[in-house]
Amino acid sequence: QVQLVESGGGLVQAGGSLRLSCAASGNIFSMNFMGWYRQAPGKQRELVAGITRRGTTSYTDSVKGRFTISRDNAKNTVDLQMNSLKPEDTAVYYCAAGPLTGNYWGQGTQVTVSS
Repeated sequence: QVQLVESGGGLVQAGGSLRLSCAASGNIFSMNFMGWYRQAPGKQRELVAGITRRGTTSYTDSVKGRFTISRDNAKNTVDLQMNSLKPEDTAVYYCAAGPLTGNYWGQGTQVTVSS
């Protein structure tokens, strides 16, 4: 089992920044993938950014150049730095981990961007 705990969500004005953090515990040795998903009201959950154990990153097009994902394998943490936030970034953000994609999930943290 893997446990994921997110922190860092909140309310911010458009153009502002937030940093999300996720701490992992449990059987994380095989968790090559760690990442952040988000789900806005009435929409499907989407992958925002992912990172492998070796540091290979991927981003959905709408956040490229604005969001940065980072991972500390020694501390078992993954962070998402979000800059130039837009109202359309408003969603519940979930930390996820797994061998290839999100198999384990955190409880989510709300990010609200006001216009």
